[in-house]
Amino acid sequence: MTILEAIDARHSVRSYTLRPIDGVVKEALEAEIDVCNRESGLHIRLVTGEPKAFSGLLAHYGKFEHAVNYIALVGRDGETLYEDCGYWGERLVLKAETLGLNTCWVAGSYKKSAVTGLVGDGESLAAVISIGYGAKPGHAHRSKTFEQVTETDGDVPGWFRAGVEAALKAPTAINQQRFRFILKNGKVEAKALLGPYSKIDLGIVRYHFEAASGHNAGR
Repeated sequence: MTILEAIDARHSVRSYTLRPIDGVVKEALEAEIDVCNRESGLHIRLVTGEPKAFSGLLAHYGKFEHAVNYIALVGRDGETLYEDCGYWGERLVLKAETLGLNTCWVAGSYKKSAVTGLVGDGESLAAVISIGYGAKPGHAHRSKTFEQVTETDGDVPGWFRAGVEAALKAPTAINQQRFRFILKNGKVEAKALLGPYSKIDLGIVRYHFEAASGHNAGR
């Protein structure tokens, strides 16, 4: 499965089987995490077989079942931390999809006290990603249109449209899709609008755009 195929196939999954993440799948995922950490300067960690993060009322509210594995998105405090975690975290989400795993971005419906041991001095935890073998497939959600999330100053090249269409397939908090892609003088700027977790969402959609278009989206 290619990354573009993974973008089409990926849907959020909150219910998992008890099948562990191990063997070559775990090795490949950890290798990708190592690459992301080296390139981004983040401190992303994979945690497996640990049910505490998704225990209690928050996880019940989030409708998580058998969520015992997660990716913790941790990095140095700074202005771009949340966008960076969104960008590199989504790279891992799509890698997981190519490995036959399912995922769900989680910003609030988990027990943060169970994850704080992974956070060092001067660092913050931006979000976690539940991961595992889905008990049932996810499904697509209603999406905004190309015109609703773009601003352009002339003819729209095919690569820009392809990038935005991929961005519209990205997960965002409560499916809000609070972002804009602005094309001006041949250059692209991705912009977050007001909304919960919109900075993380900006990183996620920017990764989709760049993977599909082959063009940088402003950073």
